[in-house]
Amino acid sequence: METQKSKELFIEASKYIPGGVNSPVRAFKSVGGDPIFMDHAHGTYLFDADGNRYIDYIASWGPMIMGHAYEPVIEAVREAASRSTSFGAPTDMEIKLAKLIVDAIPNIERIRMVNSGTEATMSAVRLARGYTKRDKFIKFAGNYHGHGDSFLIKGGSGMVTLGHPSSPGVTKGTAKDTLLAEYNDLESVKEVVAANKNEIAAIIIEPIPGNMGCILPEPGFLEGLRQICNEEGALLIFDEVMTGFRLGFGGAQEVTGVQADLVTYGKVIGAGLPVGAYGGRADIMEYVAPNGPVYQAGTLSGNPIAMTAGYTLLKHLRDHPAVYDKLAKTCEAIENGLHPLLKESGLDYQINRIGSMISLHFSAEKIRDFESAKSGDNAHFKAFFHGMLKRGVYLPPSAYESWFLNAALNDNDIKQTLQAAKETLAEMTA
Repeated sequence: METQKSKELFIEASKYIPGGVNSPVRAFKSVGGDPIFMDHAHGTYLFDADGNRYIDYIASWGPMIMGHAYEPVIEAVREAASRSTSFGAPTDMEIKLAKLIVDAIPNIERIRMVNSGTEATMSAVRLARGYTKRDKFIKFAGNYHGHGDSFLIKGGSGMVTLGHPSSPGVTKGTAKDTLLAEYNDLESVKEVVAANKNEIAAIIIEPIPGNMGCILPEPGFLEGLRQICNEEGALLIFDEVMTGFRLGFGGAQEVTGVQADLVTYGKVIGAGLPVGAYGGRADIMEYVAPNGPVYQAGTLSGNPIAMTAGYTLLKHLRDHPAVYDKLAKTCEAIENGLHPLLKESGLDYQINRIGSMISLHFSAEKIRDFESAKSGDNAHFKAFFHGMLKRGVYLPPSAYESWFLNAALNDNDIKQTLQAAKETLAEMTA
């Protein structure tokens, strides 16, 4: 597969952009080689600058649930853009999208739009601190909540890829209020709480993580967090930037049956455009300015094009719940097809899957938390990634990232994916 133009673009980009990319995971540091520069996409297919076609298992890191260039979204965006790209003033579409989400999610009574998932999580933690009048919060090793200072403590895929447990530039004063616990380990949470009695404002968690691979919560874990927060007067924050409106219209809350006090969303509510949101109970959300003392603002928050795109996508998903069944069946078919191929290869492996999220770790150990995720053989993943890439299958360029499926995938795409996996594994074990 010829990728000369991508190589040339990467050299040119590196002259002007740090690392040649605008987000670290795109740099292929974890898997080696040069990143592929994309030109366009349609349905389930990506087309790079050299004209190569790939079956896409990233879906722009989640939001392209219906596939790329989904026509109803494209038409709605064209029409919205013709009226202006931004006003810096309220619009009717902000209300429509907010109402759609509030009506659909039982424990969200108010929602505030922002510009990214990072802004959403930063704002949610600030709000929790203002509401509880406490400073500390608990996060989990391997959970990624964006690049806000408070979150860059064992922050999942990007940080692991670059080999840093945290980031220079994060002050000790900021870091001291971030308390770390282990995912799927309720006792580690209880120990942290006991050592910081009446000081914890919130527990923030990816209820179903996607930044150390796809990992499922063990029975009782999320329920235990809910109980701890109830007893301690802390707020439970679900970071659903990846899982919101993807695992079902109600996201991880619907799938797990556990309700959070605050929920954060990301690019899916903009159908892939830069957007985020945080919402929750009215009494908590009313602490946000201008009604309350917790300040948060954004000149481009509620951007009319992003709101239009998000409303169009979410309305379709709400009105066509069968999409989620199709996605889950497609994901199951891929898992069922991979198992015999991987067993035949003789390589140690683990597959985790839920809904339309799936991940493959080359490990003999069950993947249940950050430490077990690190047990995977990255050399094997690197070989698997590049073998699939040269056969036209685009996987996340990190073993610590979940794959995200889209509804445009068809039976032939699955067949091609499994054939690529068969050939790649044979090449790896020859």
